[in-house]
Amino acid sequence: DGTPSRWDTLLVPFIGKCLRFVLPLMAIILAIPMFNLSEGMKLFVQNISSIAIIASVTWILIQLVFTIEKGVVWHFKAESGGTQKARAIFTQVFVLKKIILLIIGIFSLGSMLMVFDTVRQLGTSILASAGVVGIIVGLSAQKTIAMLLAGLQIALTQPIRIEDVVIVENEWGWIEEITLTYVIVRIWDLRRLVVPINYFIEKPFQNWTRTSADILGAVSIFVDYTVPVDEVRAAVREIVAASPLWDKKVCGVQITNTTDRAMELRVLVSAQSSGQAWDLRCEVREKLVAFIQKKYPDCLPKIRTDSPAGIADRNHL
Repeated sequence: DGTPSRWDTLLVPFIGKCLRFVLPLMAIILAIPMFNLSEGMKLFVQNISSIAIIASVTWILIQLVFTIEKGVVWHFKAESGGTQKARAIFTQVFVLKKIILLIIGIFSLGSMLMVFDTVRQLGTSILASAGVVGIIVGLSAQKTIAMLLAGLQIALTQPIRIEDVVIVENEWGWIEEITLTYVIVRIWDLRRLVVPINYFIEKPFQNWTRTSADILGAVSIFVDYTVPVDEVRAAVREIVAASPLWDKKVCGVQITNTTDRAMELRVLVSAQSSGQAWDLRCEVREKLVAFIQKKYPDCLPKIRTDSPAGIADRNHL
């Protein structure tokens, strides 16, 4: 049919931008020999032309990288939505894009500098002592290189991905951005935690959505020994079944602890994401407390005391 594909929508504007940028530049370069210029001016114009060509090629490569990134993200977002596979691809594309842009920038800068004779001569002298310079540069940039390698390792092994739910430094949040040197974690209260990227290679952390976004939530409540557990269990099932946050997988009530004054009931429920699990826990806790207050107010935790007079009365009876 005549409907343009996603790639057509991306590539046609990209090609148009390249032609609008490159064609005038090529026309200017081809027209330069037509002018009667001195040798010094010709050398100057040649250097400027070479730099302009390198800059244009660099710009085209950068635009191509961004276009490919948009196409891949667009494709997997349409095909997979927010699934694990889609988020894994987004993370790989995002980190690899940063690495490719860095490589393009380094080669572009080096090519521009090599246009000038003085820089080429300096490069020749540096190559003569490349061993010493390499050791010095390696030692001074050791941490930077380690972080770049950590970024590449994260892109390949993916201990974290974009929008993963993690706990880092006792802070709960989402992976918002991954760069070559640091990671931005969006905390639940909208603060941003900036973490060096090698942290996720060298130190332990919690990833709640590594294999699946599904998660269990627990609600604990203390009640008196006289509470009818079966009635509470039925009430919890009714509360959870009426909630749109429940994924209809796990719902249970158990006595998990006893003390000399009360017993602990634990409600275990499941949800499709950590955010929904948190909201579901709060909803179950609020409605369960309201249920016990209304139906069994005498079953709330209490402190029992026996007075000497009460003991004497029981002995008399």
